[in-house]
Amino acid sequence: MVDKSYCMSSYLSLRYVEDENKQFFEGLKHQVYRQQPDNRKVLVSDAHDIDIALRNVFRCVANEKLGMLLSGGMDSSILASYMPEGADAYTFRFLGGKFQNDELRRAEYYANYYHLNLHYVDINWDTVDQNVDKIMAHKGAPVHSIEPQLYAAALQAKQDGVEMLVIGDAADYVFGGMDGLLSRNWSYDQYVKRIIYVDPAEVLKEPASMDYLFERYRLGKHSIDFLRFYNEVVTDESYASYENAFETAQMDFIDPYELLKMSHPLDLGKIRNGDTKYLIRDLFRMKYPETAVPIKQPMPRPVDQYFENWSGPKRKEFRDNLDIHKYTGNQKWLLYCLERFLNNYDNQ
Repeated sequence: MVDKSYCMSSYLSLRYVEDENKQFFEGLKHQVYRQQPDNRKVLVSDAHDIDIALRNVFRCVANEKLGMLLSGGMDSSILASYMPEGADAYTFRFLGGKFQNDELRRAEYYANYYHLNLHYVDINWDTVDQNVDKIMAHKGAPVHSIEPQLYAAALQAKQDGVEMLVIGDAADYVFGGMDGLLSRNWSYDQYVKRIIYVDPAEVLKEPASMDYLFERYRLGKHSIDFLRFYNEVVTDESYASYENAFETAQMDFIDPYELLKMSHPLDLGKIRNGDTKYLIRDLFRMKYPETAVPIKQPMPRPVDQYFENWSGPKRKEFRDNLDIHKYTGNQKWLLYCLERFLNNYDNQ
């Protein structure tokens, strides 16, 4: 069914449209991502288990011409150790290398360590502007800010003859990397406030409530099952962004971490004491014994710079006289992308 108010509110709140039965416009069905079922995942209890499981994953795709997305973080640097020598690796370089240059240096180090052929994927606003409409059309909805650059990387890899890209996004969700969301035993109200990216009631003239989704995870009067929400809703949103970008580019991909599952519950005490992704940290030390564990950073994208002078959305669906300066670059992206999507399809 068509429910534009709901779809706008869901995207602003969660960065995706959660209800697969609702759509922005007639005939424009949005994509819904489905995770691998748990019974198809390999149980792991320590770094050695993960190492064995990842080796087996790479054996299964040994006949593919592999490339990989290599950042300056733990997850992709570990996967680099399983890649065939001389394989192509792709690292995002933003604004001519002026944005998060330390990420570039670490990626270069990891590529040299395991003898990979490193390529830069140069990204600026023109890259975003040229790609975003294609990936929105494929998704049937506005998109995450990482998707235009993922699409650009996939196209570049295809030109180099890569048949399958290896990515490491799922490690954060499988092994407890989203430390901000795991940092406390949240109350229901605290968690809802923490999760919502842009409050639809602040910016839309006709917002729809997302309470129904959070109520699924309510525990008693004041608590919420934040771990189940993390494993289902938060994870679905992230995985869907990669899937959409690569499908739009017609590039096969694999995230080896997505095929794993911890055999024991997350040790929240370790995570809250700064030992996030503690099993992955142990594996990183096995792969790079002389190298300090890098500080976790999200996939870089210079949205603050992109939207520094943006005056905000103008369409009739948005509230008048929004104070756009109160929003972060990531929040501005959601407002911008939603408006651009509506402009593309409102008259169809």
